[in-house]
Amino acid sequence: MPIFKWEGKTRAGEIKKGTVEAPDEAAAMQILKQQQIIPSSVKKSFGAIEIRIPGMEPKIKPKSLIIFTRQFATMIDAGLPLVQGLEILAAQNDDPVMKKTLFQVKNDVETGSTFASALEKHKNIFDELYVSLVSAGELGGILDTILERLAAYIEKAAALKKRVKSAMTYPIIILIVTILVISVLMVYVIPAFAKMFMDMQEGKSLPGPTQLVIDMSDWFIANGYFAVAGGIAVVMIWKALRKAEKSRYVIDAIFLKMPVFGSLIQKTAVARFTRTLGTMISSGIPIIQGLEVVEKTAGNMVIERGIRTVKEKIMEGKTMAEPLMTTGVFPPMVVQMIAVGESTGALDAMMSKIADFYEEEVDNAVDAMTAMIEPFMMVFLGGIIGFVLVAMYLPIFTMAGGH
Repeated sequence: MPIFKWEGKTRAGEIKKGTVEAPDEAAAMQILKQQQIIPSSVKKSFGAIEIRIPGMEPKIKPKSLIIFTRQFATMIDAGLPLVQGLEILAAQNDDPVMKKTLFQVKNDVETGSTFASALEKHKNIFDELYVSLVSAGELGGILDTILERLAAYIEKAAALKKRVKSAMTYPIIILIVTILVISVLMVYVIPAFAKMFMDMQEGKSLPGPTQLVIDMSDWFIANGYFAVAGGIAVVMIWKALRKAEKSRYVIDAIFLKMPVFGSLIQKTAVARFTRTLGTMISSGIPIIQGLEVVEKTAGNMVIERGIRTVKEKIMEGKTMAEPLMTTGVFPPMVVQMIAVGESTGALDAMMSKIADFYEEEVDNAVDAMTAMIEPFMMVFLGGIIGFVLVAMYLPIFTMAGGH
């Protein structure tokens, strides 16, 4: 939608200027009149051309969303009108994507939209959980409280995601370094040694390990592009398998059964499930609607189907604990604690306690996995490089021993 730059006066005579998003100039003038501004100039802004690729919409950092949510909650609590609060936060925001989004939300609210419906237009920033909770806050007149809960939830969810990412970063870096080191050895180092051996050996055969490494280097130099093409093909096949529902379910099921990694995935899923659902229930969202949102954010198809089964059983009149147990995804302790929460009417508080416990468990699992992977990867890298070096120096040792 076009953006118009405007200058004008308020009813008090104060000169103001800014931007407004509207389909045309007449609509922009109408929006300004609704804001009780008498425009003296309204011109279309010809900024940089925006190219949007589906699935590649601009994102913002969780920190920006947390700061906005907390600040806006404080403003609402202090009695500031929605539009004024949005205008202040948009003007002072350093993130260009967030700034533009907040101005668009402000304009929508000014033209009669609810805050939740204005946010819903920007799904790349405000997800279904955010919009659902804001809608509940507006209806219940507790928007400031809901925003505080949302800020706390986003903060904890971001911290959990960061912990899991940190567990995967180290082995990936080591693997990349290993590939680079091996490539350099194969392309530059080993051929130099091979040429030297040809001059020194005078037709004699090389030791087995040395000949193996030289043959591998020759193949790598001659067919390196096959390795690159193979890597690209593997990535493309992996993405295709992740998109197909049946293959994705099988892959996710395998991940859950993997040693070490499976336990981490399960604990992360339990922490996310209980934190998200607990936040929604405490904010007045019906449990069925809450489960629909949680199902979409599960991150694992096996867990997603398990949550869907739970939702269907609750719709049939059953409690949550019983179908949770049958999914086989949630540990018995979690199911029992949820059953106690349901029977005492404190399900949201119980969910929060479970989430706190499992977030700590994720921390411990990440530390244990890092401690286990680190020496293994170092031995793996050292072993490969050590084998190549020994293989390259073996002919020299053999000749020295022969003399």
